[in-house]
Amino acid sequence: MNERYFLKIAGELNIQPRQVAATAKLLAEGGTVPFISRYRKEATGSLDEVAITSVRDRLLALVDLDQRRESILKSLAERHLLTDELKSALAGAETLSVLEDIYQPYRPKRRTRATIAKEAGLEPLADLLFNHQATADPLKEARAFVSAEKGVENEEKALAGARDILAERVSDDARARAKLREFFWKNATVRSKVITGKEEEGAKFKDYFDWTEPVATIPSHRLLAIRRGETEGVLIVRINPPENDALAIIEPLFVTGKTPAAEQVCLAVEDSYQRLLGSAIEVELRLESKKKADTEAIRVFAENLRELLLASPLGRKNVLAIDPGFRTGCKTVCLDRQGKLLHHDVIYATASSMSEVRDAAMAVLSMVKQFQIEAIAIGNGTASRETEAFVRKLGLPSAIPIVMVNESGASIYSASDVAREEFPTHDVTVRGAVSIGRRLMDPLAELVKLDPKSIGVGQYQHDVDQTALKKGLDDVVTSCVNGVGVELNTASKQLLSYVSGLGPTLAANIVAHRNENGPFKSRAELKEVPRLGPKAFEQAAGFLRVRDSAHPLDASAVHPESYGLVESMARDLFCSVSDLLRDAGLRQKIKLEKYVTETVGLPTLSDILAELAKPGRDPRQKFEVFSFQEGVEKIEDLKPGLKLPGIVTNVTAFGAFVDIGVHQDGLIHVSQLADHFVKNPAEVVKVGQRVTVTVTDVDIPRKRIALSMKARPELGAQTGGKTSPGPVRPTLSRPPAKPSASKPVDWFTDALNKAQQRKS
Repeated sequence: MNERYFLKIAGELNIQPRQVAATAKLLAEGGTVPFISRYRKEATGSLDEVAITSVRDRLLALVDLDQRRESILKSLAERHLLTDELKSALAGAETLSVLEDIYQPYRPKRRTRATIAKEAGLEPLADLLFNHQATADPLKEARAFVSAEKGVENEEKALAGARDILAERVSDDARARAKLREFFWKNATVRSKVITGKEEEGAKFKDYFDWTEPVATIPSHRLLAIRRGETEGVLIVRINPPENDALAIIEPLFVTGKTPAAEQVCLAVEDSYQRLLGSAIEVELRLESKKKADTEAIRVFAENLRELLLASPLGRKNVLAIDPGFRTGCKTVCLDRQGKLLHHDVIYATASSMSEVRDAAMAVLSMVKQFQIEAIAIGNGTASRETEAFVRKLGLPSAIPIVMVNESGASIYSASDVAREEFPTHDVTVRGAVSIGRRLMDPLAELVKLDPKSIGVGQYQHDVDQTALKKGLDDVVTSCVNGVGVELNTASKQLLSYVSGLGPTLAANIVAHRNENGPFKSRAELKEVPRLGPKAFEQAAGFLRVRDSAHPLDASAVHPESYGLVESMARDLFCSVSDLLRDAGLRQKIKLEKYVTETVGLPTLSDILAELAKPGRDPRQKFEVFSFQEGVEKIEDLKPGLKLPGIVTNVTAFGAFVDIGVHQDGLIHVSQLADHFVKNPAEVVKVGQRVTVTVTDVDIPRKRIALSMKARPELGAQTGGKTSPGPVRPTLSRPPAKPSASKPVDWFTDALNKAQQRKS
C-alpha cells in the first residue's frame, strides 16, 4: 500500500499515519475489526471499532482506485496512447472522478457526431477555429472543407461538423468537468414533477408533484422518496443548475473573445453542455447524491439495529410465549431456561365463547404450574392487547412479568431454513411463538437468525444499495455479538458465525463437534475443531465464553494469550487466579507498570484488570418492565393533549416512531423532539428508549398519530414532514400484574378455583 495513502487517511480521520499503517498491517494479516480494537490497542494507539472500520473502508476504496488506475494504464499502453505526461497525471489522481476525467479523452468511444465529422476531414477546421479565434473568418475557412463526396455540402455543414468536434473536446476536458461538477454540487436543484395522468395512482407522492430543493441540502429520506416516485413512473426528476450560470462557468475556459470564430466556439460550448457535458454531470450527480443518501439511510438503519440488538435481555428464565390471534387462536409454547421447547398448544383467549376463554385460562394456569414459568412473552401483533388483558386477569404472581415482545420478522424466521432445521417436526406457528419467547430471553441471540432487513427499523431500505446495506448491517451485528461475547456451549451456529475469525463454516463445525463430543471443557478444546487453525483461534477465543471451564479466565474476555500474564500477577501476590477474581483487595495491589512489555502496554493491562473485576460482564442494560397507560388501548382512545408513556420503535432522519400501546405507532416529527432545534433525531432518542409524549393530532381514518416531546406543544395541527409506510414496533414490555392486598398461600390453587367458579 502506498504510504501516501496512509498520510491521506490519517488526515481524513484526524489520526496518526503510524496508526493507519499499523491497522492496515493487522487487517492484511487477517485481523478482524473487533479483535484489533479489543486486543491490539498498543499497535493501533487504542483506535476504536469506528476508526478501524473507517480505515478499512478507505483502504479498500483506495485499492479499488489503484486497480482502476492500473486498468486505465494498461488500456492506454495497449493502444500506444500512454505518454510520460499522461502517466504522471494518472499517478497523481487521488479520486476516481479525477482519474476518469483524465482518461475521458482517451476512452474508446462509439461512433459519435464528432467521429463522423472527423471522418469527413473537418478536424483541421475545428483546430483552426479554436486556435485562431481572434483572426479566423469561419465562412471563408469552411469553404475549403466543402465536399459533397464526404457529405459536407456547404459551409454551414462544415462549421456544424467542426462544432461537433469542439463540443466533444469540451465534454472531454478535465478542467471543464471538474469546474462544472463543483458548480453542480453547490448550485443544482432537485426538481420533481408529476407525470400527467398519474396524479391519482401516485397520490402517496403528492408532496413531490411540484417540488424543488437544492441537492446540497436535501435530506436523504426526501431524495430517496423522490427517486422512488421516479422509479414507480409517477414523477419526472431533474437535477441541474440554471443553464446560463453553468455556461458562464465553462465558457471562459474555451472562448477568448467576441469574434465570429469565437462565436463558433461559443456555440460549440453551448451544444456540449446541452447535449453532452451537462447530462453527463447530471448522471454523475444523480449517482453521487444517491450514494450519499444511501450512506445516510444505512447509517440510520445501523444505529437503530444496534439499539435493537443490544436491547436488555431478560436472561435465563422459564418462559411461556404467546403468538396472539383471533380466529386461529393463540399459539402458545413453553421454553426452559436455555430456550428449549418443552410444550406447545393453541388457546382461544380472545374467543367470543366464554367456555373457550375458560379453557384457555385453565390451560395457561396449568402450563405456568407444570413448567415453573417465570415470565410470559406476548407478541405485539394482532390481538396482542386483548391477549395481554386476558393473561392479566388470571391472577398470576407479580413475580411473573408479562412482557410485550416485538414480533417483527418472526413469521419470516418461522418459514426459514434455519427454523426448519431447528424444528423440523413443528409447523410455522410453533416456530414463530418460540422465536417470540427467545427474543425476550436474549434479543441478540435470536435476532441474529434473521436477515436484519426483515426486522423493520430501516429507512427506504429497499431503495438503497443492497451490497452496501448488507455490509453496513453485518458490521453492526458483528460488533454487537463480539461486544457482548458468546457462550461457546449454548450458542447457535448463526450466533457463532458472527464471532471474530469464524464465519458460517467454522460455526457449523463447532456445533457439530459439540453435538458429537459434548460441551467444550475449555477454550483450548476449540483447537480440536476441524479446520479451526491458529489464526481463527487467535481471532475468536477472546470472544467465546466457557462458563464451567477448569480455567477461570475461560469465562472472561481475557484473551488466552494473556493467561500467562495474569498467572504472573497471581504468583507475585502468592495467590491463585481464582483468588484474583474474587478478591478486590488483591487486585488493588497489582502494579500494572510492572507488567508492561514491548507488546503489552497499559491499555491492555487496564482492560485485563477491569475484566478480572467483572469477568464476562454483559454490557447490555439491566432488563426493566415498562408500563403503558391503562385504558388507552386503541387509536379511538386518543385525543389531543393526552400525555402518554411510550417506547421508541424506529428513528429516521425526519423523526421517531413511538409505540404508545394502540396498535399504531405515532410519529414525533424532528421539529417536535425538543424545545430546541434538533438536526439529527438520533442525538435525542434511540430505538427502545422510554419516552413521555403528548398527542398533538389524531387522524383515525388514515391511522396517523402526531406526537410531541415538547414541554408545551401546539395541539390540533399536524406536524410537518413525511412519514414512512408501515412503521414497525420493536420490543415492548408491560408491567407485572399488581399484587392483591392479601396474597394467597397457593396462588395456583387460588387462580384455579377462580377459573372453575367462572366456569360454573
